[in-house]
Amino acid sequence: MSAAEFNALPAPDAVRELLACNASSAWARAVAAGRPYADLGELREVAAGAVGALTWPDVREALDAHPRIGERAVGDGREAAWSRREQSGAASADERTAAELVEANRAYEDRFGHVFLIFASGRTADEMLASARQRLRNDEAAERDVVRRELTAITLLRLDRLFGT
Repeated sequence: MSAAEFNALPAPDAVRELLACNASSAWARAVAAGRPYADLGELREVAAGAVGALTWPDVREALDAHPRIGERAVGDGREAAWSRREQSGAASADERTAAELVEANRAYEDRFGHVFLIFASGRTADEMLASARQRLRNDEAAERDVVRRELTAITLLRLDRLFGT
């Protein structure tokens, strides 16, 4: 899809397309409302800023759409396919690492109350496990900052995919 095609979509269709990139309805509405965009670069800039402007409940809405690291996203929709592709490094984990990822996910959710979110593309299961263990040492404010950065990176990657780059 080109920027011109995206700009021409009816608002509900633009929001639906954007929700594949970030499941926060507030984010999708804000980005759709910013049209028209001159190009993908401008759209990416606005999209990143919109993640930063989300309230924490809006971030949680986005997080709730993400599977745990190491769990295969179900469904045949675009978001599930993207998630499986992004987490391919976790899918190839050995049995021990896979079990440790399950435990790290559980500890993280117990500590912070939401799924462990990481930009998983290009990372191995061992790298994701090390990151989860390191982030468990964060206080809540620091971790929320990390989550926003990770969510922004995932959102921008998915925007690139949506626009075929």
